Amino acid sequence: MRTPEISTQQGRQPQARPARSPLSALGPTLLALLGALGLTTVVLLSVGVSPLAVYRILAFGAFSSPIRFSDMVMLAVPLTLCAGGLTLTFAAGLYNLGIEGQVVMGAVAAMLPLRLWPDLPPPLVWALCFTFAAAGGALWALLATSLRLGAHVSEIFAGLGLNFLASGIALYLVLGPWRREGAAAASGTELLPRELWLSTIGSLRLAPLAPTMAVIALAVVWWALARSRWGLELRAVGLNPAAADRMGVPAPRRIAEAMAGCGALAGIAGAIQVLGIFHQLVPNVSSGVGLLGLLVALLVRASPPWVLPVSVAFACFTVGSVQLPLTLGVDSSIAGVLQGALVLCALLARGLSRRG
Repeated sequence: MRTPEISTQQGRQPQARPARSPLSALGPTLLALLGALGLTTVVLLSVGVSPLAVYRILAFGAFSSPIRFSDMVMLAVPLTLCAGGLTLTFAAGLYNLGIEGQVVMGAVAAMLPLRLWPDLPPPLVWALCFTFAAAGGALWALLATSLRLGAHVSEIFAGLGLNFLASGIALYLVLGPWRREGAAAASGTELLPRELWLSTIGSLRLAPLAPTMAVIALAVVWWALARSRWGLELRAVGLNPAAADRMGVPAPRRIAEAMAGCGALAGIAGAIQVLGIFHQLVPNVSSGVGLLGLLVALLVRASPPWVLPVSVAFACFTVGSVQLPLTLGVDSSIAGVLQGALVLCALLARGLSRRG
């Protein structure tokens, strides 16, 4: 499936393209990979660093130890959830740039059961946390949707504004009502009791429940978009909302459902950040996974089957980059250069393929 494009004609909505075979995106993706490697190689050569050494660490550094591997998996989980949710909004012709705020509000909502009912059995508390988080993310996404449908405010600008508001709410809670006793800095709330942390494998930070939920959620998204009537109607809305409405498809409802579904998955990603990563609410609880998920969705052209492998690759780059300062004296931000170059080259290759 291809991502929506912004029309240059005033009053037109972003246009989504018909669903395509996952293999149809392979050619432009390979061109994007070669272009990104070329750009990053130029940057590395300009500072006198061996590109091959850097690429080896970025690609395989996450597999150098069980701890790094578990960190890679736990980073790939929220990326997969966010990118999978964004395939829904892209199918509907929407740019959900508010996904960062939806992750944050999901994390905030997940804290409510932890504070209200900490004495319940851990599995029940986790179930409540994920339920509250999904609801919090979905409601935050629906707020942007209401501005789009009711006040004709672009979901792009509404989402960006709501991102700032969500971050402000999280910071207020960390510094105010949920402030840690005796803490002078905005380091986060009190750590959760150990029994409320997601169960991990031994001493690793890998919580099997998290990747299981991400894979199941992505499979449901793929089935809904590719195999259900709802997905067909959603793509029709993305192609032309007015025409879909004339054909009996409730366009506003489908738009709201797509945004709510994306927000729910982003909210679950926020809950995983709280329960499985930080074990507390921190001001930067999203850690940029929403926007990184947006890059993943753009790179795979919103095709659900490609979301998981690309999310894993991005997580490998990020975890592997941590070793670069120690081994090669290269700043870890080079992983961001490669990721950004991949998306830029993917968009360029896509445009060139259309002109051809």
